[in-house]
Amino acid sequence: MTQNKPRIAILASGNGTNAERLVKYFAQRSTVQVAAVMTNVATAPVIERLKPLGIAVEVRGRDEWKQPDGIARALAGSNVDLVVLAGFLAMVREPLLSAYSGRIVNLHPSLLPRHGGKGMWGMHVHEAVLASGDTQSGITIHLVTAEVDGGTIVEQHSCPVLATDTPQSLAERVHQLEYRYFPAAVERLAIEAHKQRQASKQ
Repeated sequence: MTQNKPRIAILASGNGTNAERLVKYFAQRSTVQVAAVMTNVATAPVIERLKPLGIAVEVRGRDEWKQPDGIARALAGSNVDLVVLAGFLAMVREPLLSAYSGRIVNLHPSLLPRHGGKGMWGMHVHEAVLASGDTQSGITIHLVTAEVDGGTIVEQHSCPVLATDTPQSLAERVHQLEYRYFPAAVERLAIEAHKQRQASKQ
């Protein structure tokens, strides 16, 4: 692994299926290195999920995410170019926001701005989509700002909402979009962020 390769840090709070997909995707490619995986939940299933892949998930406590100076320094010390939120359920706060301005990406399971904001995560999103009568849902890949789910949209991909859908069946269809599109989007953003960071040093 070379230090000239773009490097990402993955933040996850739950099962870690998207984190696992990212790790496997980049293990098969020479484009991007997964430099770190962090969680804010000591019992998060992502920890066990990534063990067979040889990835140690670092647990950072709630207080550290409220004032993430140490986290920002750790990521900078690991030469991380892009921070990837993959089912991460804590607010990203200063100084981490400023340190990685334009270089933090999130995956949201709806077509923002619909069904975004505080409380809109996981199955809550799919329940809201069905309650609203929407005929389309999907995923939004967006940059992270201080406004929850309010950053610049990078990509959106849609799927139909069926009359027979439950929150679980809709979630599965949305997951398939996540697995299909998120790794390649992260790859592109990481390469762009790395080039920008290298150019800023010259």
